[in-house]
Amino acid sequence: MRSLILVSVLILSSCFYSHETGIRPINVSDPVAHDSDDPAIWIDSATPGNSLILGTDKSSDGALYVYDIQGNEIPGLTVSGLDTPNNVDVEYGLDPSGFDYDIAVVTERGRQQLRIYSLPGMVPIDNGGIPMFLGESNRNCMGISLYKRPGDGEIFAVVSRNGGPSGSYLWQYRLDVDGSGIVSAAHVRSFGLFSDRSQIESVAVDDELGFIYYSDELAGVRKYHADPDHPDADIQLALLGPRDFTRESEGISVYDLGDGTGYIIVSDQKGNSFNMYPREGTTANAHEHPLIKRVDVRAEDSDGNEIASTAAFPLYPGGLFVAMSTDRTFHYYAWDQIANAPGEILRSFSD
Repeated sequence: MRSLILVSVLILSSCFYSHETGIRPINVSDPVAHDSDDPAIWIDSATPGNSLILGTDKSSDGALYVYDIQGNEIPGLTVSGLDTPNNVDVEYGLDPSGFDYDIAVVTERGRQQLRIYSLPGMVPIDNGGIPMFLGESNRNCMGISLYKRPGDGEIFAVVSRNGGPSGSYLWQYRLDVDGSGIVSAAHVRSFGLFSDRSQIESVAVDDELGFIYYSDELAGVRKYHADPDHPDADIQLALLGPRDFTRESEGISVYDLGDGTGYIIVSDQKGNSFNMYPREGTTANAHEHPLIKRVDVRAEDSDGNEIASTAAFPLYPGGLFVAMSTDRTFHYYAWDQIANAPGEILRSFSD
């Protein structure tokens, strides 16, 4: 593992910016064996220093890698033997009335199924895998994001694939736990407009505000209600950034400032940069999300990203932002590096 920069919370993040090459990461993970794709972050609330970063190695001989917060692989936790694991997400407190699991869920595209592991031990709790898109001609699952409904604590998986019809491209599943602690999934809706110009991979959910964002890669980022029971669940609420990307919109994450505000972060993959949009929309329209900042980074051709909106990591002031890079690694940035990069100064937990 290469530690590229040692920082303290007192150093301004703008010091890490190069106009020619973009922000330099604070740490870079150990490389995966084949093809890094998508990260997720699990925060240990009791001991934040023991938090985990998960990352997929998208190969037929693939794996779900597990790293510490400095980018060192934890070999005893990495899950090998997966067939083209594509994207991964984390959620907290599955079925608090029974088995109280924090979970990592990964799409295993080669076997057309979800794999589910309890955290932090990475113990499989899915009886070998949960088939996706049953009855469909294209069952090759790709993107995954988890939604925990505030009202009742139910957890849902929103899954995309590498081809599908407009109006029902994505499927949403409710995750259930049986008496022995095994997780299953029940299909609750199919939804999602598609431009039919590329594919839909990246999906992100804002639990608190209750919205799903997904990248229709050559059209922009589409926004829907996350609650499948919402009366307007099948209505598109917004299309973000249709002309804001070098070629295609990719990985999405949400920086949550804790008061209903923050930023939607979207990878401009071919631009080696990230676009920032207001999470709360505008004063006039909560579903209007204009581009407010573009940030260049050292991560190459980044397809997936995740952010921990927290001040719990002193090495990463303002929060930890992790971006996949095509050199088989994951780059670790501090949010304050993003917030203080040239352009509009963004709000931060460290303010």
